[in-house]
Amino acid sequence: MFYLHLKISVDYLNKWAINIPDYALKLATGYWPGPMTLILERSEIAKDFITGGQDTVGLRVPAHVTTLALLDEFHKLGGNGIAAPSANRFGAVSPTNAEAVQSELGEFLDQSKDLIIDGGQSLVGVESTIIDCTTESPKILRPGAVTEEMIEEVTKLDLSYDATEIRVSGSLENHYSPSAHVILDVVPVTGDGFIALSDIPTPDGVIRLASPTNNEDFARVLYAALRSGDQQSLTRIVVKQPSGDDISVAIRDRLLRASRGR
Repeated sequence: MFYLHLKISVDYLNKWAINIPDYALKLATGYWPGPMTLILERSEIAKDFITGGQDTVGLRVPAHVTTLALLDEFHKLGGNGIAAPSANRFGAVSPTNAEAVQSELGEFLDQSKDLIIDGGQSLVGVESTIIDCTTESPKILRPGAVTEEMIEEVTKLDLSYDATEIRVSGSLENHYSPSAHVILDVVPVTGDGFIALSDIPTPDGVIRLASPTNNEDFARVLYAALRSGDQQSLTRIVVKQPSGDDISVAIRDRLLRASRGR
């Protein structure tokens, strides 16, 4: 699915979407710029090449200073936003820095025309929260840093759990998968890669890939750690999942999909 990134006021939503509910405006006001994508009914200018042929469009305003600067300059030239896919191959682990993008897509780029903008390390790590705003109450289609509690706090609504036919990135049963086999919540053995919070010790013979200090740090380093396991040609990567109802929900979602393999 394609997302439209906008460096504009919330009022500009009316350009790309119709029938915008009040709670979507509250979410946009509360959490943009930030890691949140709103799914809304598309307007006439949101063509099929942007929406993947769907009747909805995904909109967000990223918080990264480099991306905002790019969008601001494009807006000055008359641009209305940027429609772009994620910088990873289908089903693969998402890049979180320019080096990883080069590793993932470099062979497919035209070096004379294509550029990779290096904005440093991803601020959040895992992808944005995707929220369906086409019904009476919001529905999380993909968890992220904007949590269920945060959504309900701003909208004063309970989340919807009704089924939806809207297609979004990362919703396949197996996704975000490295070449190594991802194993969850078991004791790693000699030769395994290991990702766990820093207070969990590394067994002898196990290759520590990341030791995040908290759940937010876990989200930032997760994909780089999975990529590191592939770079070291590991067969298995064991991950001790973090607990909680914060960004750890998104981490567990990505890990569950990664564990199901490619």
